[in-house]
Amino acid sequence: MTTSTLTSKGQITVPQAVRTALGLQTGDKVDFVADGAGFRIVPLRADVRNLKGRFAGRADAPVSIEDMDAAIADAASGVGNP
Repeated sequence: MTTSTLTSKGQITVPQAVRTALGLQTGDKVDFVADGAGFRIVPLRADVRNLKGRFAGRADAPVSIEDMDAAIADAASGVGNP
């Protein structure tokens, strides 16, 4: 198992083995995704196919297209907005 230490500024160094496994290079961005009892580190890539699974677990239940349309219409009309 690889470990890292959190600095007083809230920074960590991602161990070389992890950077290699994730294909990370200098300047790459990562996202921390809640995953049950912990978090996953997900590299952010320009290719949309790499977004698969990035949002897993962030929604309580799927939202239908009709519900999305209704929410957009409500927001556009000012319903529910202060």
